[in-house]
Amino acid sequence: MPDDPSTPAGPAPGAVLLPRAPVGPPRWVLYVDLDAYYVSVELRGRPELRGRPVIVGRPPGDTPNRGVVLSASYEARKFGVRSAMPVVTAARLCPDAVWIPPDFPRYEATAREVRAVLRRFSEHVVPYSIDEAAVVIDVDSPEAARAVAARVQAAVREALDLPASIGVATSRVVAKIATDQAKPAGIRVVPPGEVASFLAPLPVRAIPGVGPKTGEALAAAGVSTIGDLTRRPARELERRFGGLARDLIALARGTPRESEAVDSGPRSRSTDRTFDVDRTEWAPLETTLRELAQELADSLDREGLRYATVGIGFRWSDLARSQRRRTLPAAHEGAAPLVEEGLRLGRELWDAEQAGRARAVRTVSVRAEGLEPRTQRQRSLDERWDGARRPTS
Repeated sequence: MPDDPSTPAGPAPGAVLLPRAPVGPPRWVLYVDLDAYYVSVELRGRPELRGRPVIVGRPPGDTPNRGVVLSASYEARKFGVRSAMPVVTAARLCPDAVWIPPDFPRYEATAREVRAVLRRFSEHVVPYSIDEAAVVIDVDSPEAARAVAARVQAAVREALDLPASIGVATSRVVAKIATDQAKPAGIRVVPPGEVASFLAPLPVRAIPGVGPKTGEALAAAGVSTIGDLTRRPARELERRFGGLARDLIALARGTPRESEAVDSGPRSRSTDRTFDVDRTEWAPLETTLRELAQELADSLDREGLRYATVGIGFRWSDLARSQRRRTLPAAHEGAAPLVEEGLRLGRELWDAEQAGRARAVRTVSVRAEGLEPRTQRQRSLDERWDGARRPTS
């Protein structure tokens, strides 16, 4: 559920509807979340670091470093270190941490291996991010679902030496919330009849997609916990939050509206880079945008994904953000459209800024949205031209 009160009710666009048979076992969702994923991948080859505070990110040095923490071990989290925290803050909180620079190709390759393991248990495996995926199974009881989850957890550990937390429920959103309650490396099963009582004491921010702004608005309406949603007049909440209120109330009552749908997978990917020194010229921004777009396109290609929308974001020297996005006439794959549109949007942002305040750029980000599986590889115009020129025998 997105952080947007105007979101209409019902399954998200691109959802895969899995109809329930009139008779037969219920459908269960095992939401698998790989614990401290980047750190866990790194520790596989560095057993001497187990039990120590470890942070994956570009380590702070003698020169200004504006990077952020990508992942922190649970030992580092005890000091208050969290993902997305500036590295200078993390270094101050945990001065004895071991820093490991990220290796994204390794993380992506390992994620593909994880999905291959998950497919041993179900043909319905839906990745939501590099370290999260839903596994849909049909079994007769909560006990049977827990048994499958235990086998999945053991298989991931045995095959890849990675810890995983698993939430189990008959809807994806409840399974996702249960996974957060299972951390680290646990299993939490929520039977259909216990959904409302399980959710009631949890903060409303525990609901995926309820961000800070919606959380603040709900708190202003007297809703702090998920259970509070059932104690407020439904019409009052619907006037303020529209279709989102109906979704939230249904969830709080234990009957989530998406219980028959599993999203078809992540609908966006992004990458960013923070400069050591704010940039005041277009040339280094152009080079960075080109590199980020190429890296993102390569990553999508490895996952077999096409994209329909390109987005660019700048964080300025005063920490304000500006973004632009454009939907392409059709879904594309490969680097050329992403690079071309990314540079065009970036230049538009830059030129508009130079005509006004002319702030320097601190961070650049590139985003691909409207992702969909590639069913047949597209051939570029260059490839078609080369093929046309190739002599036939």
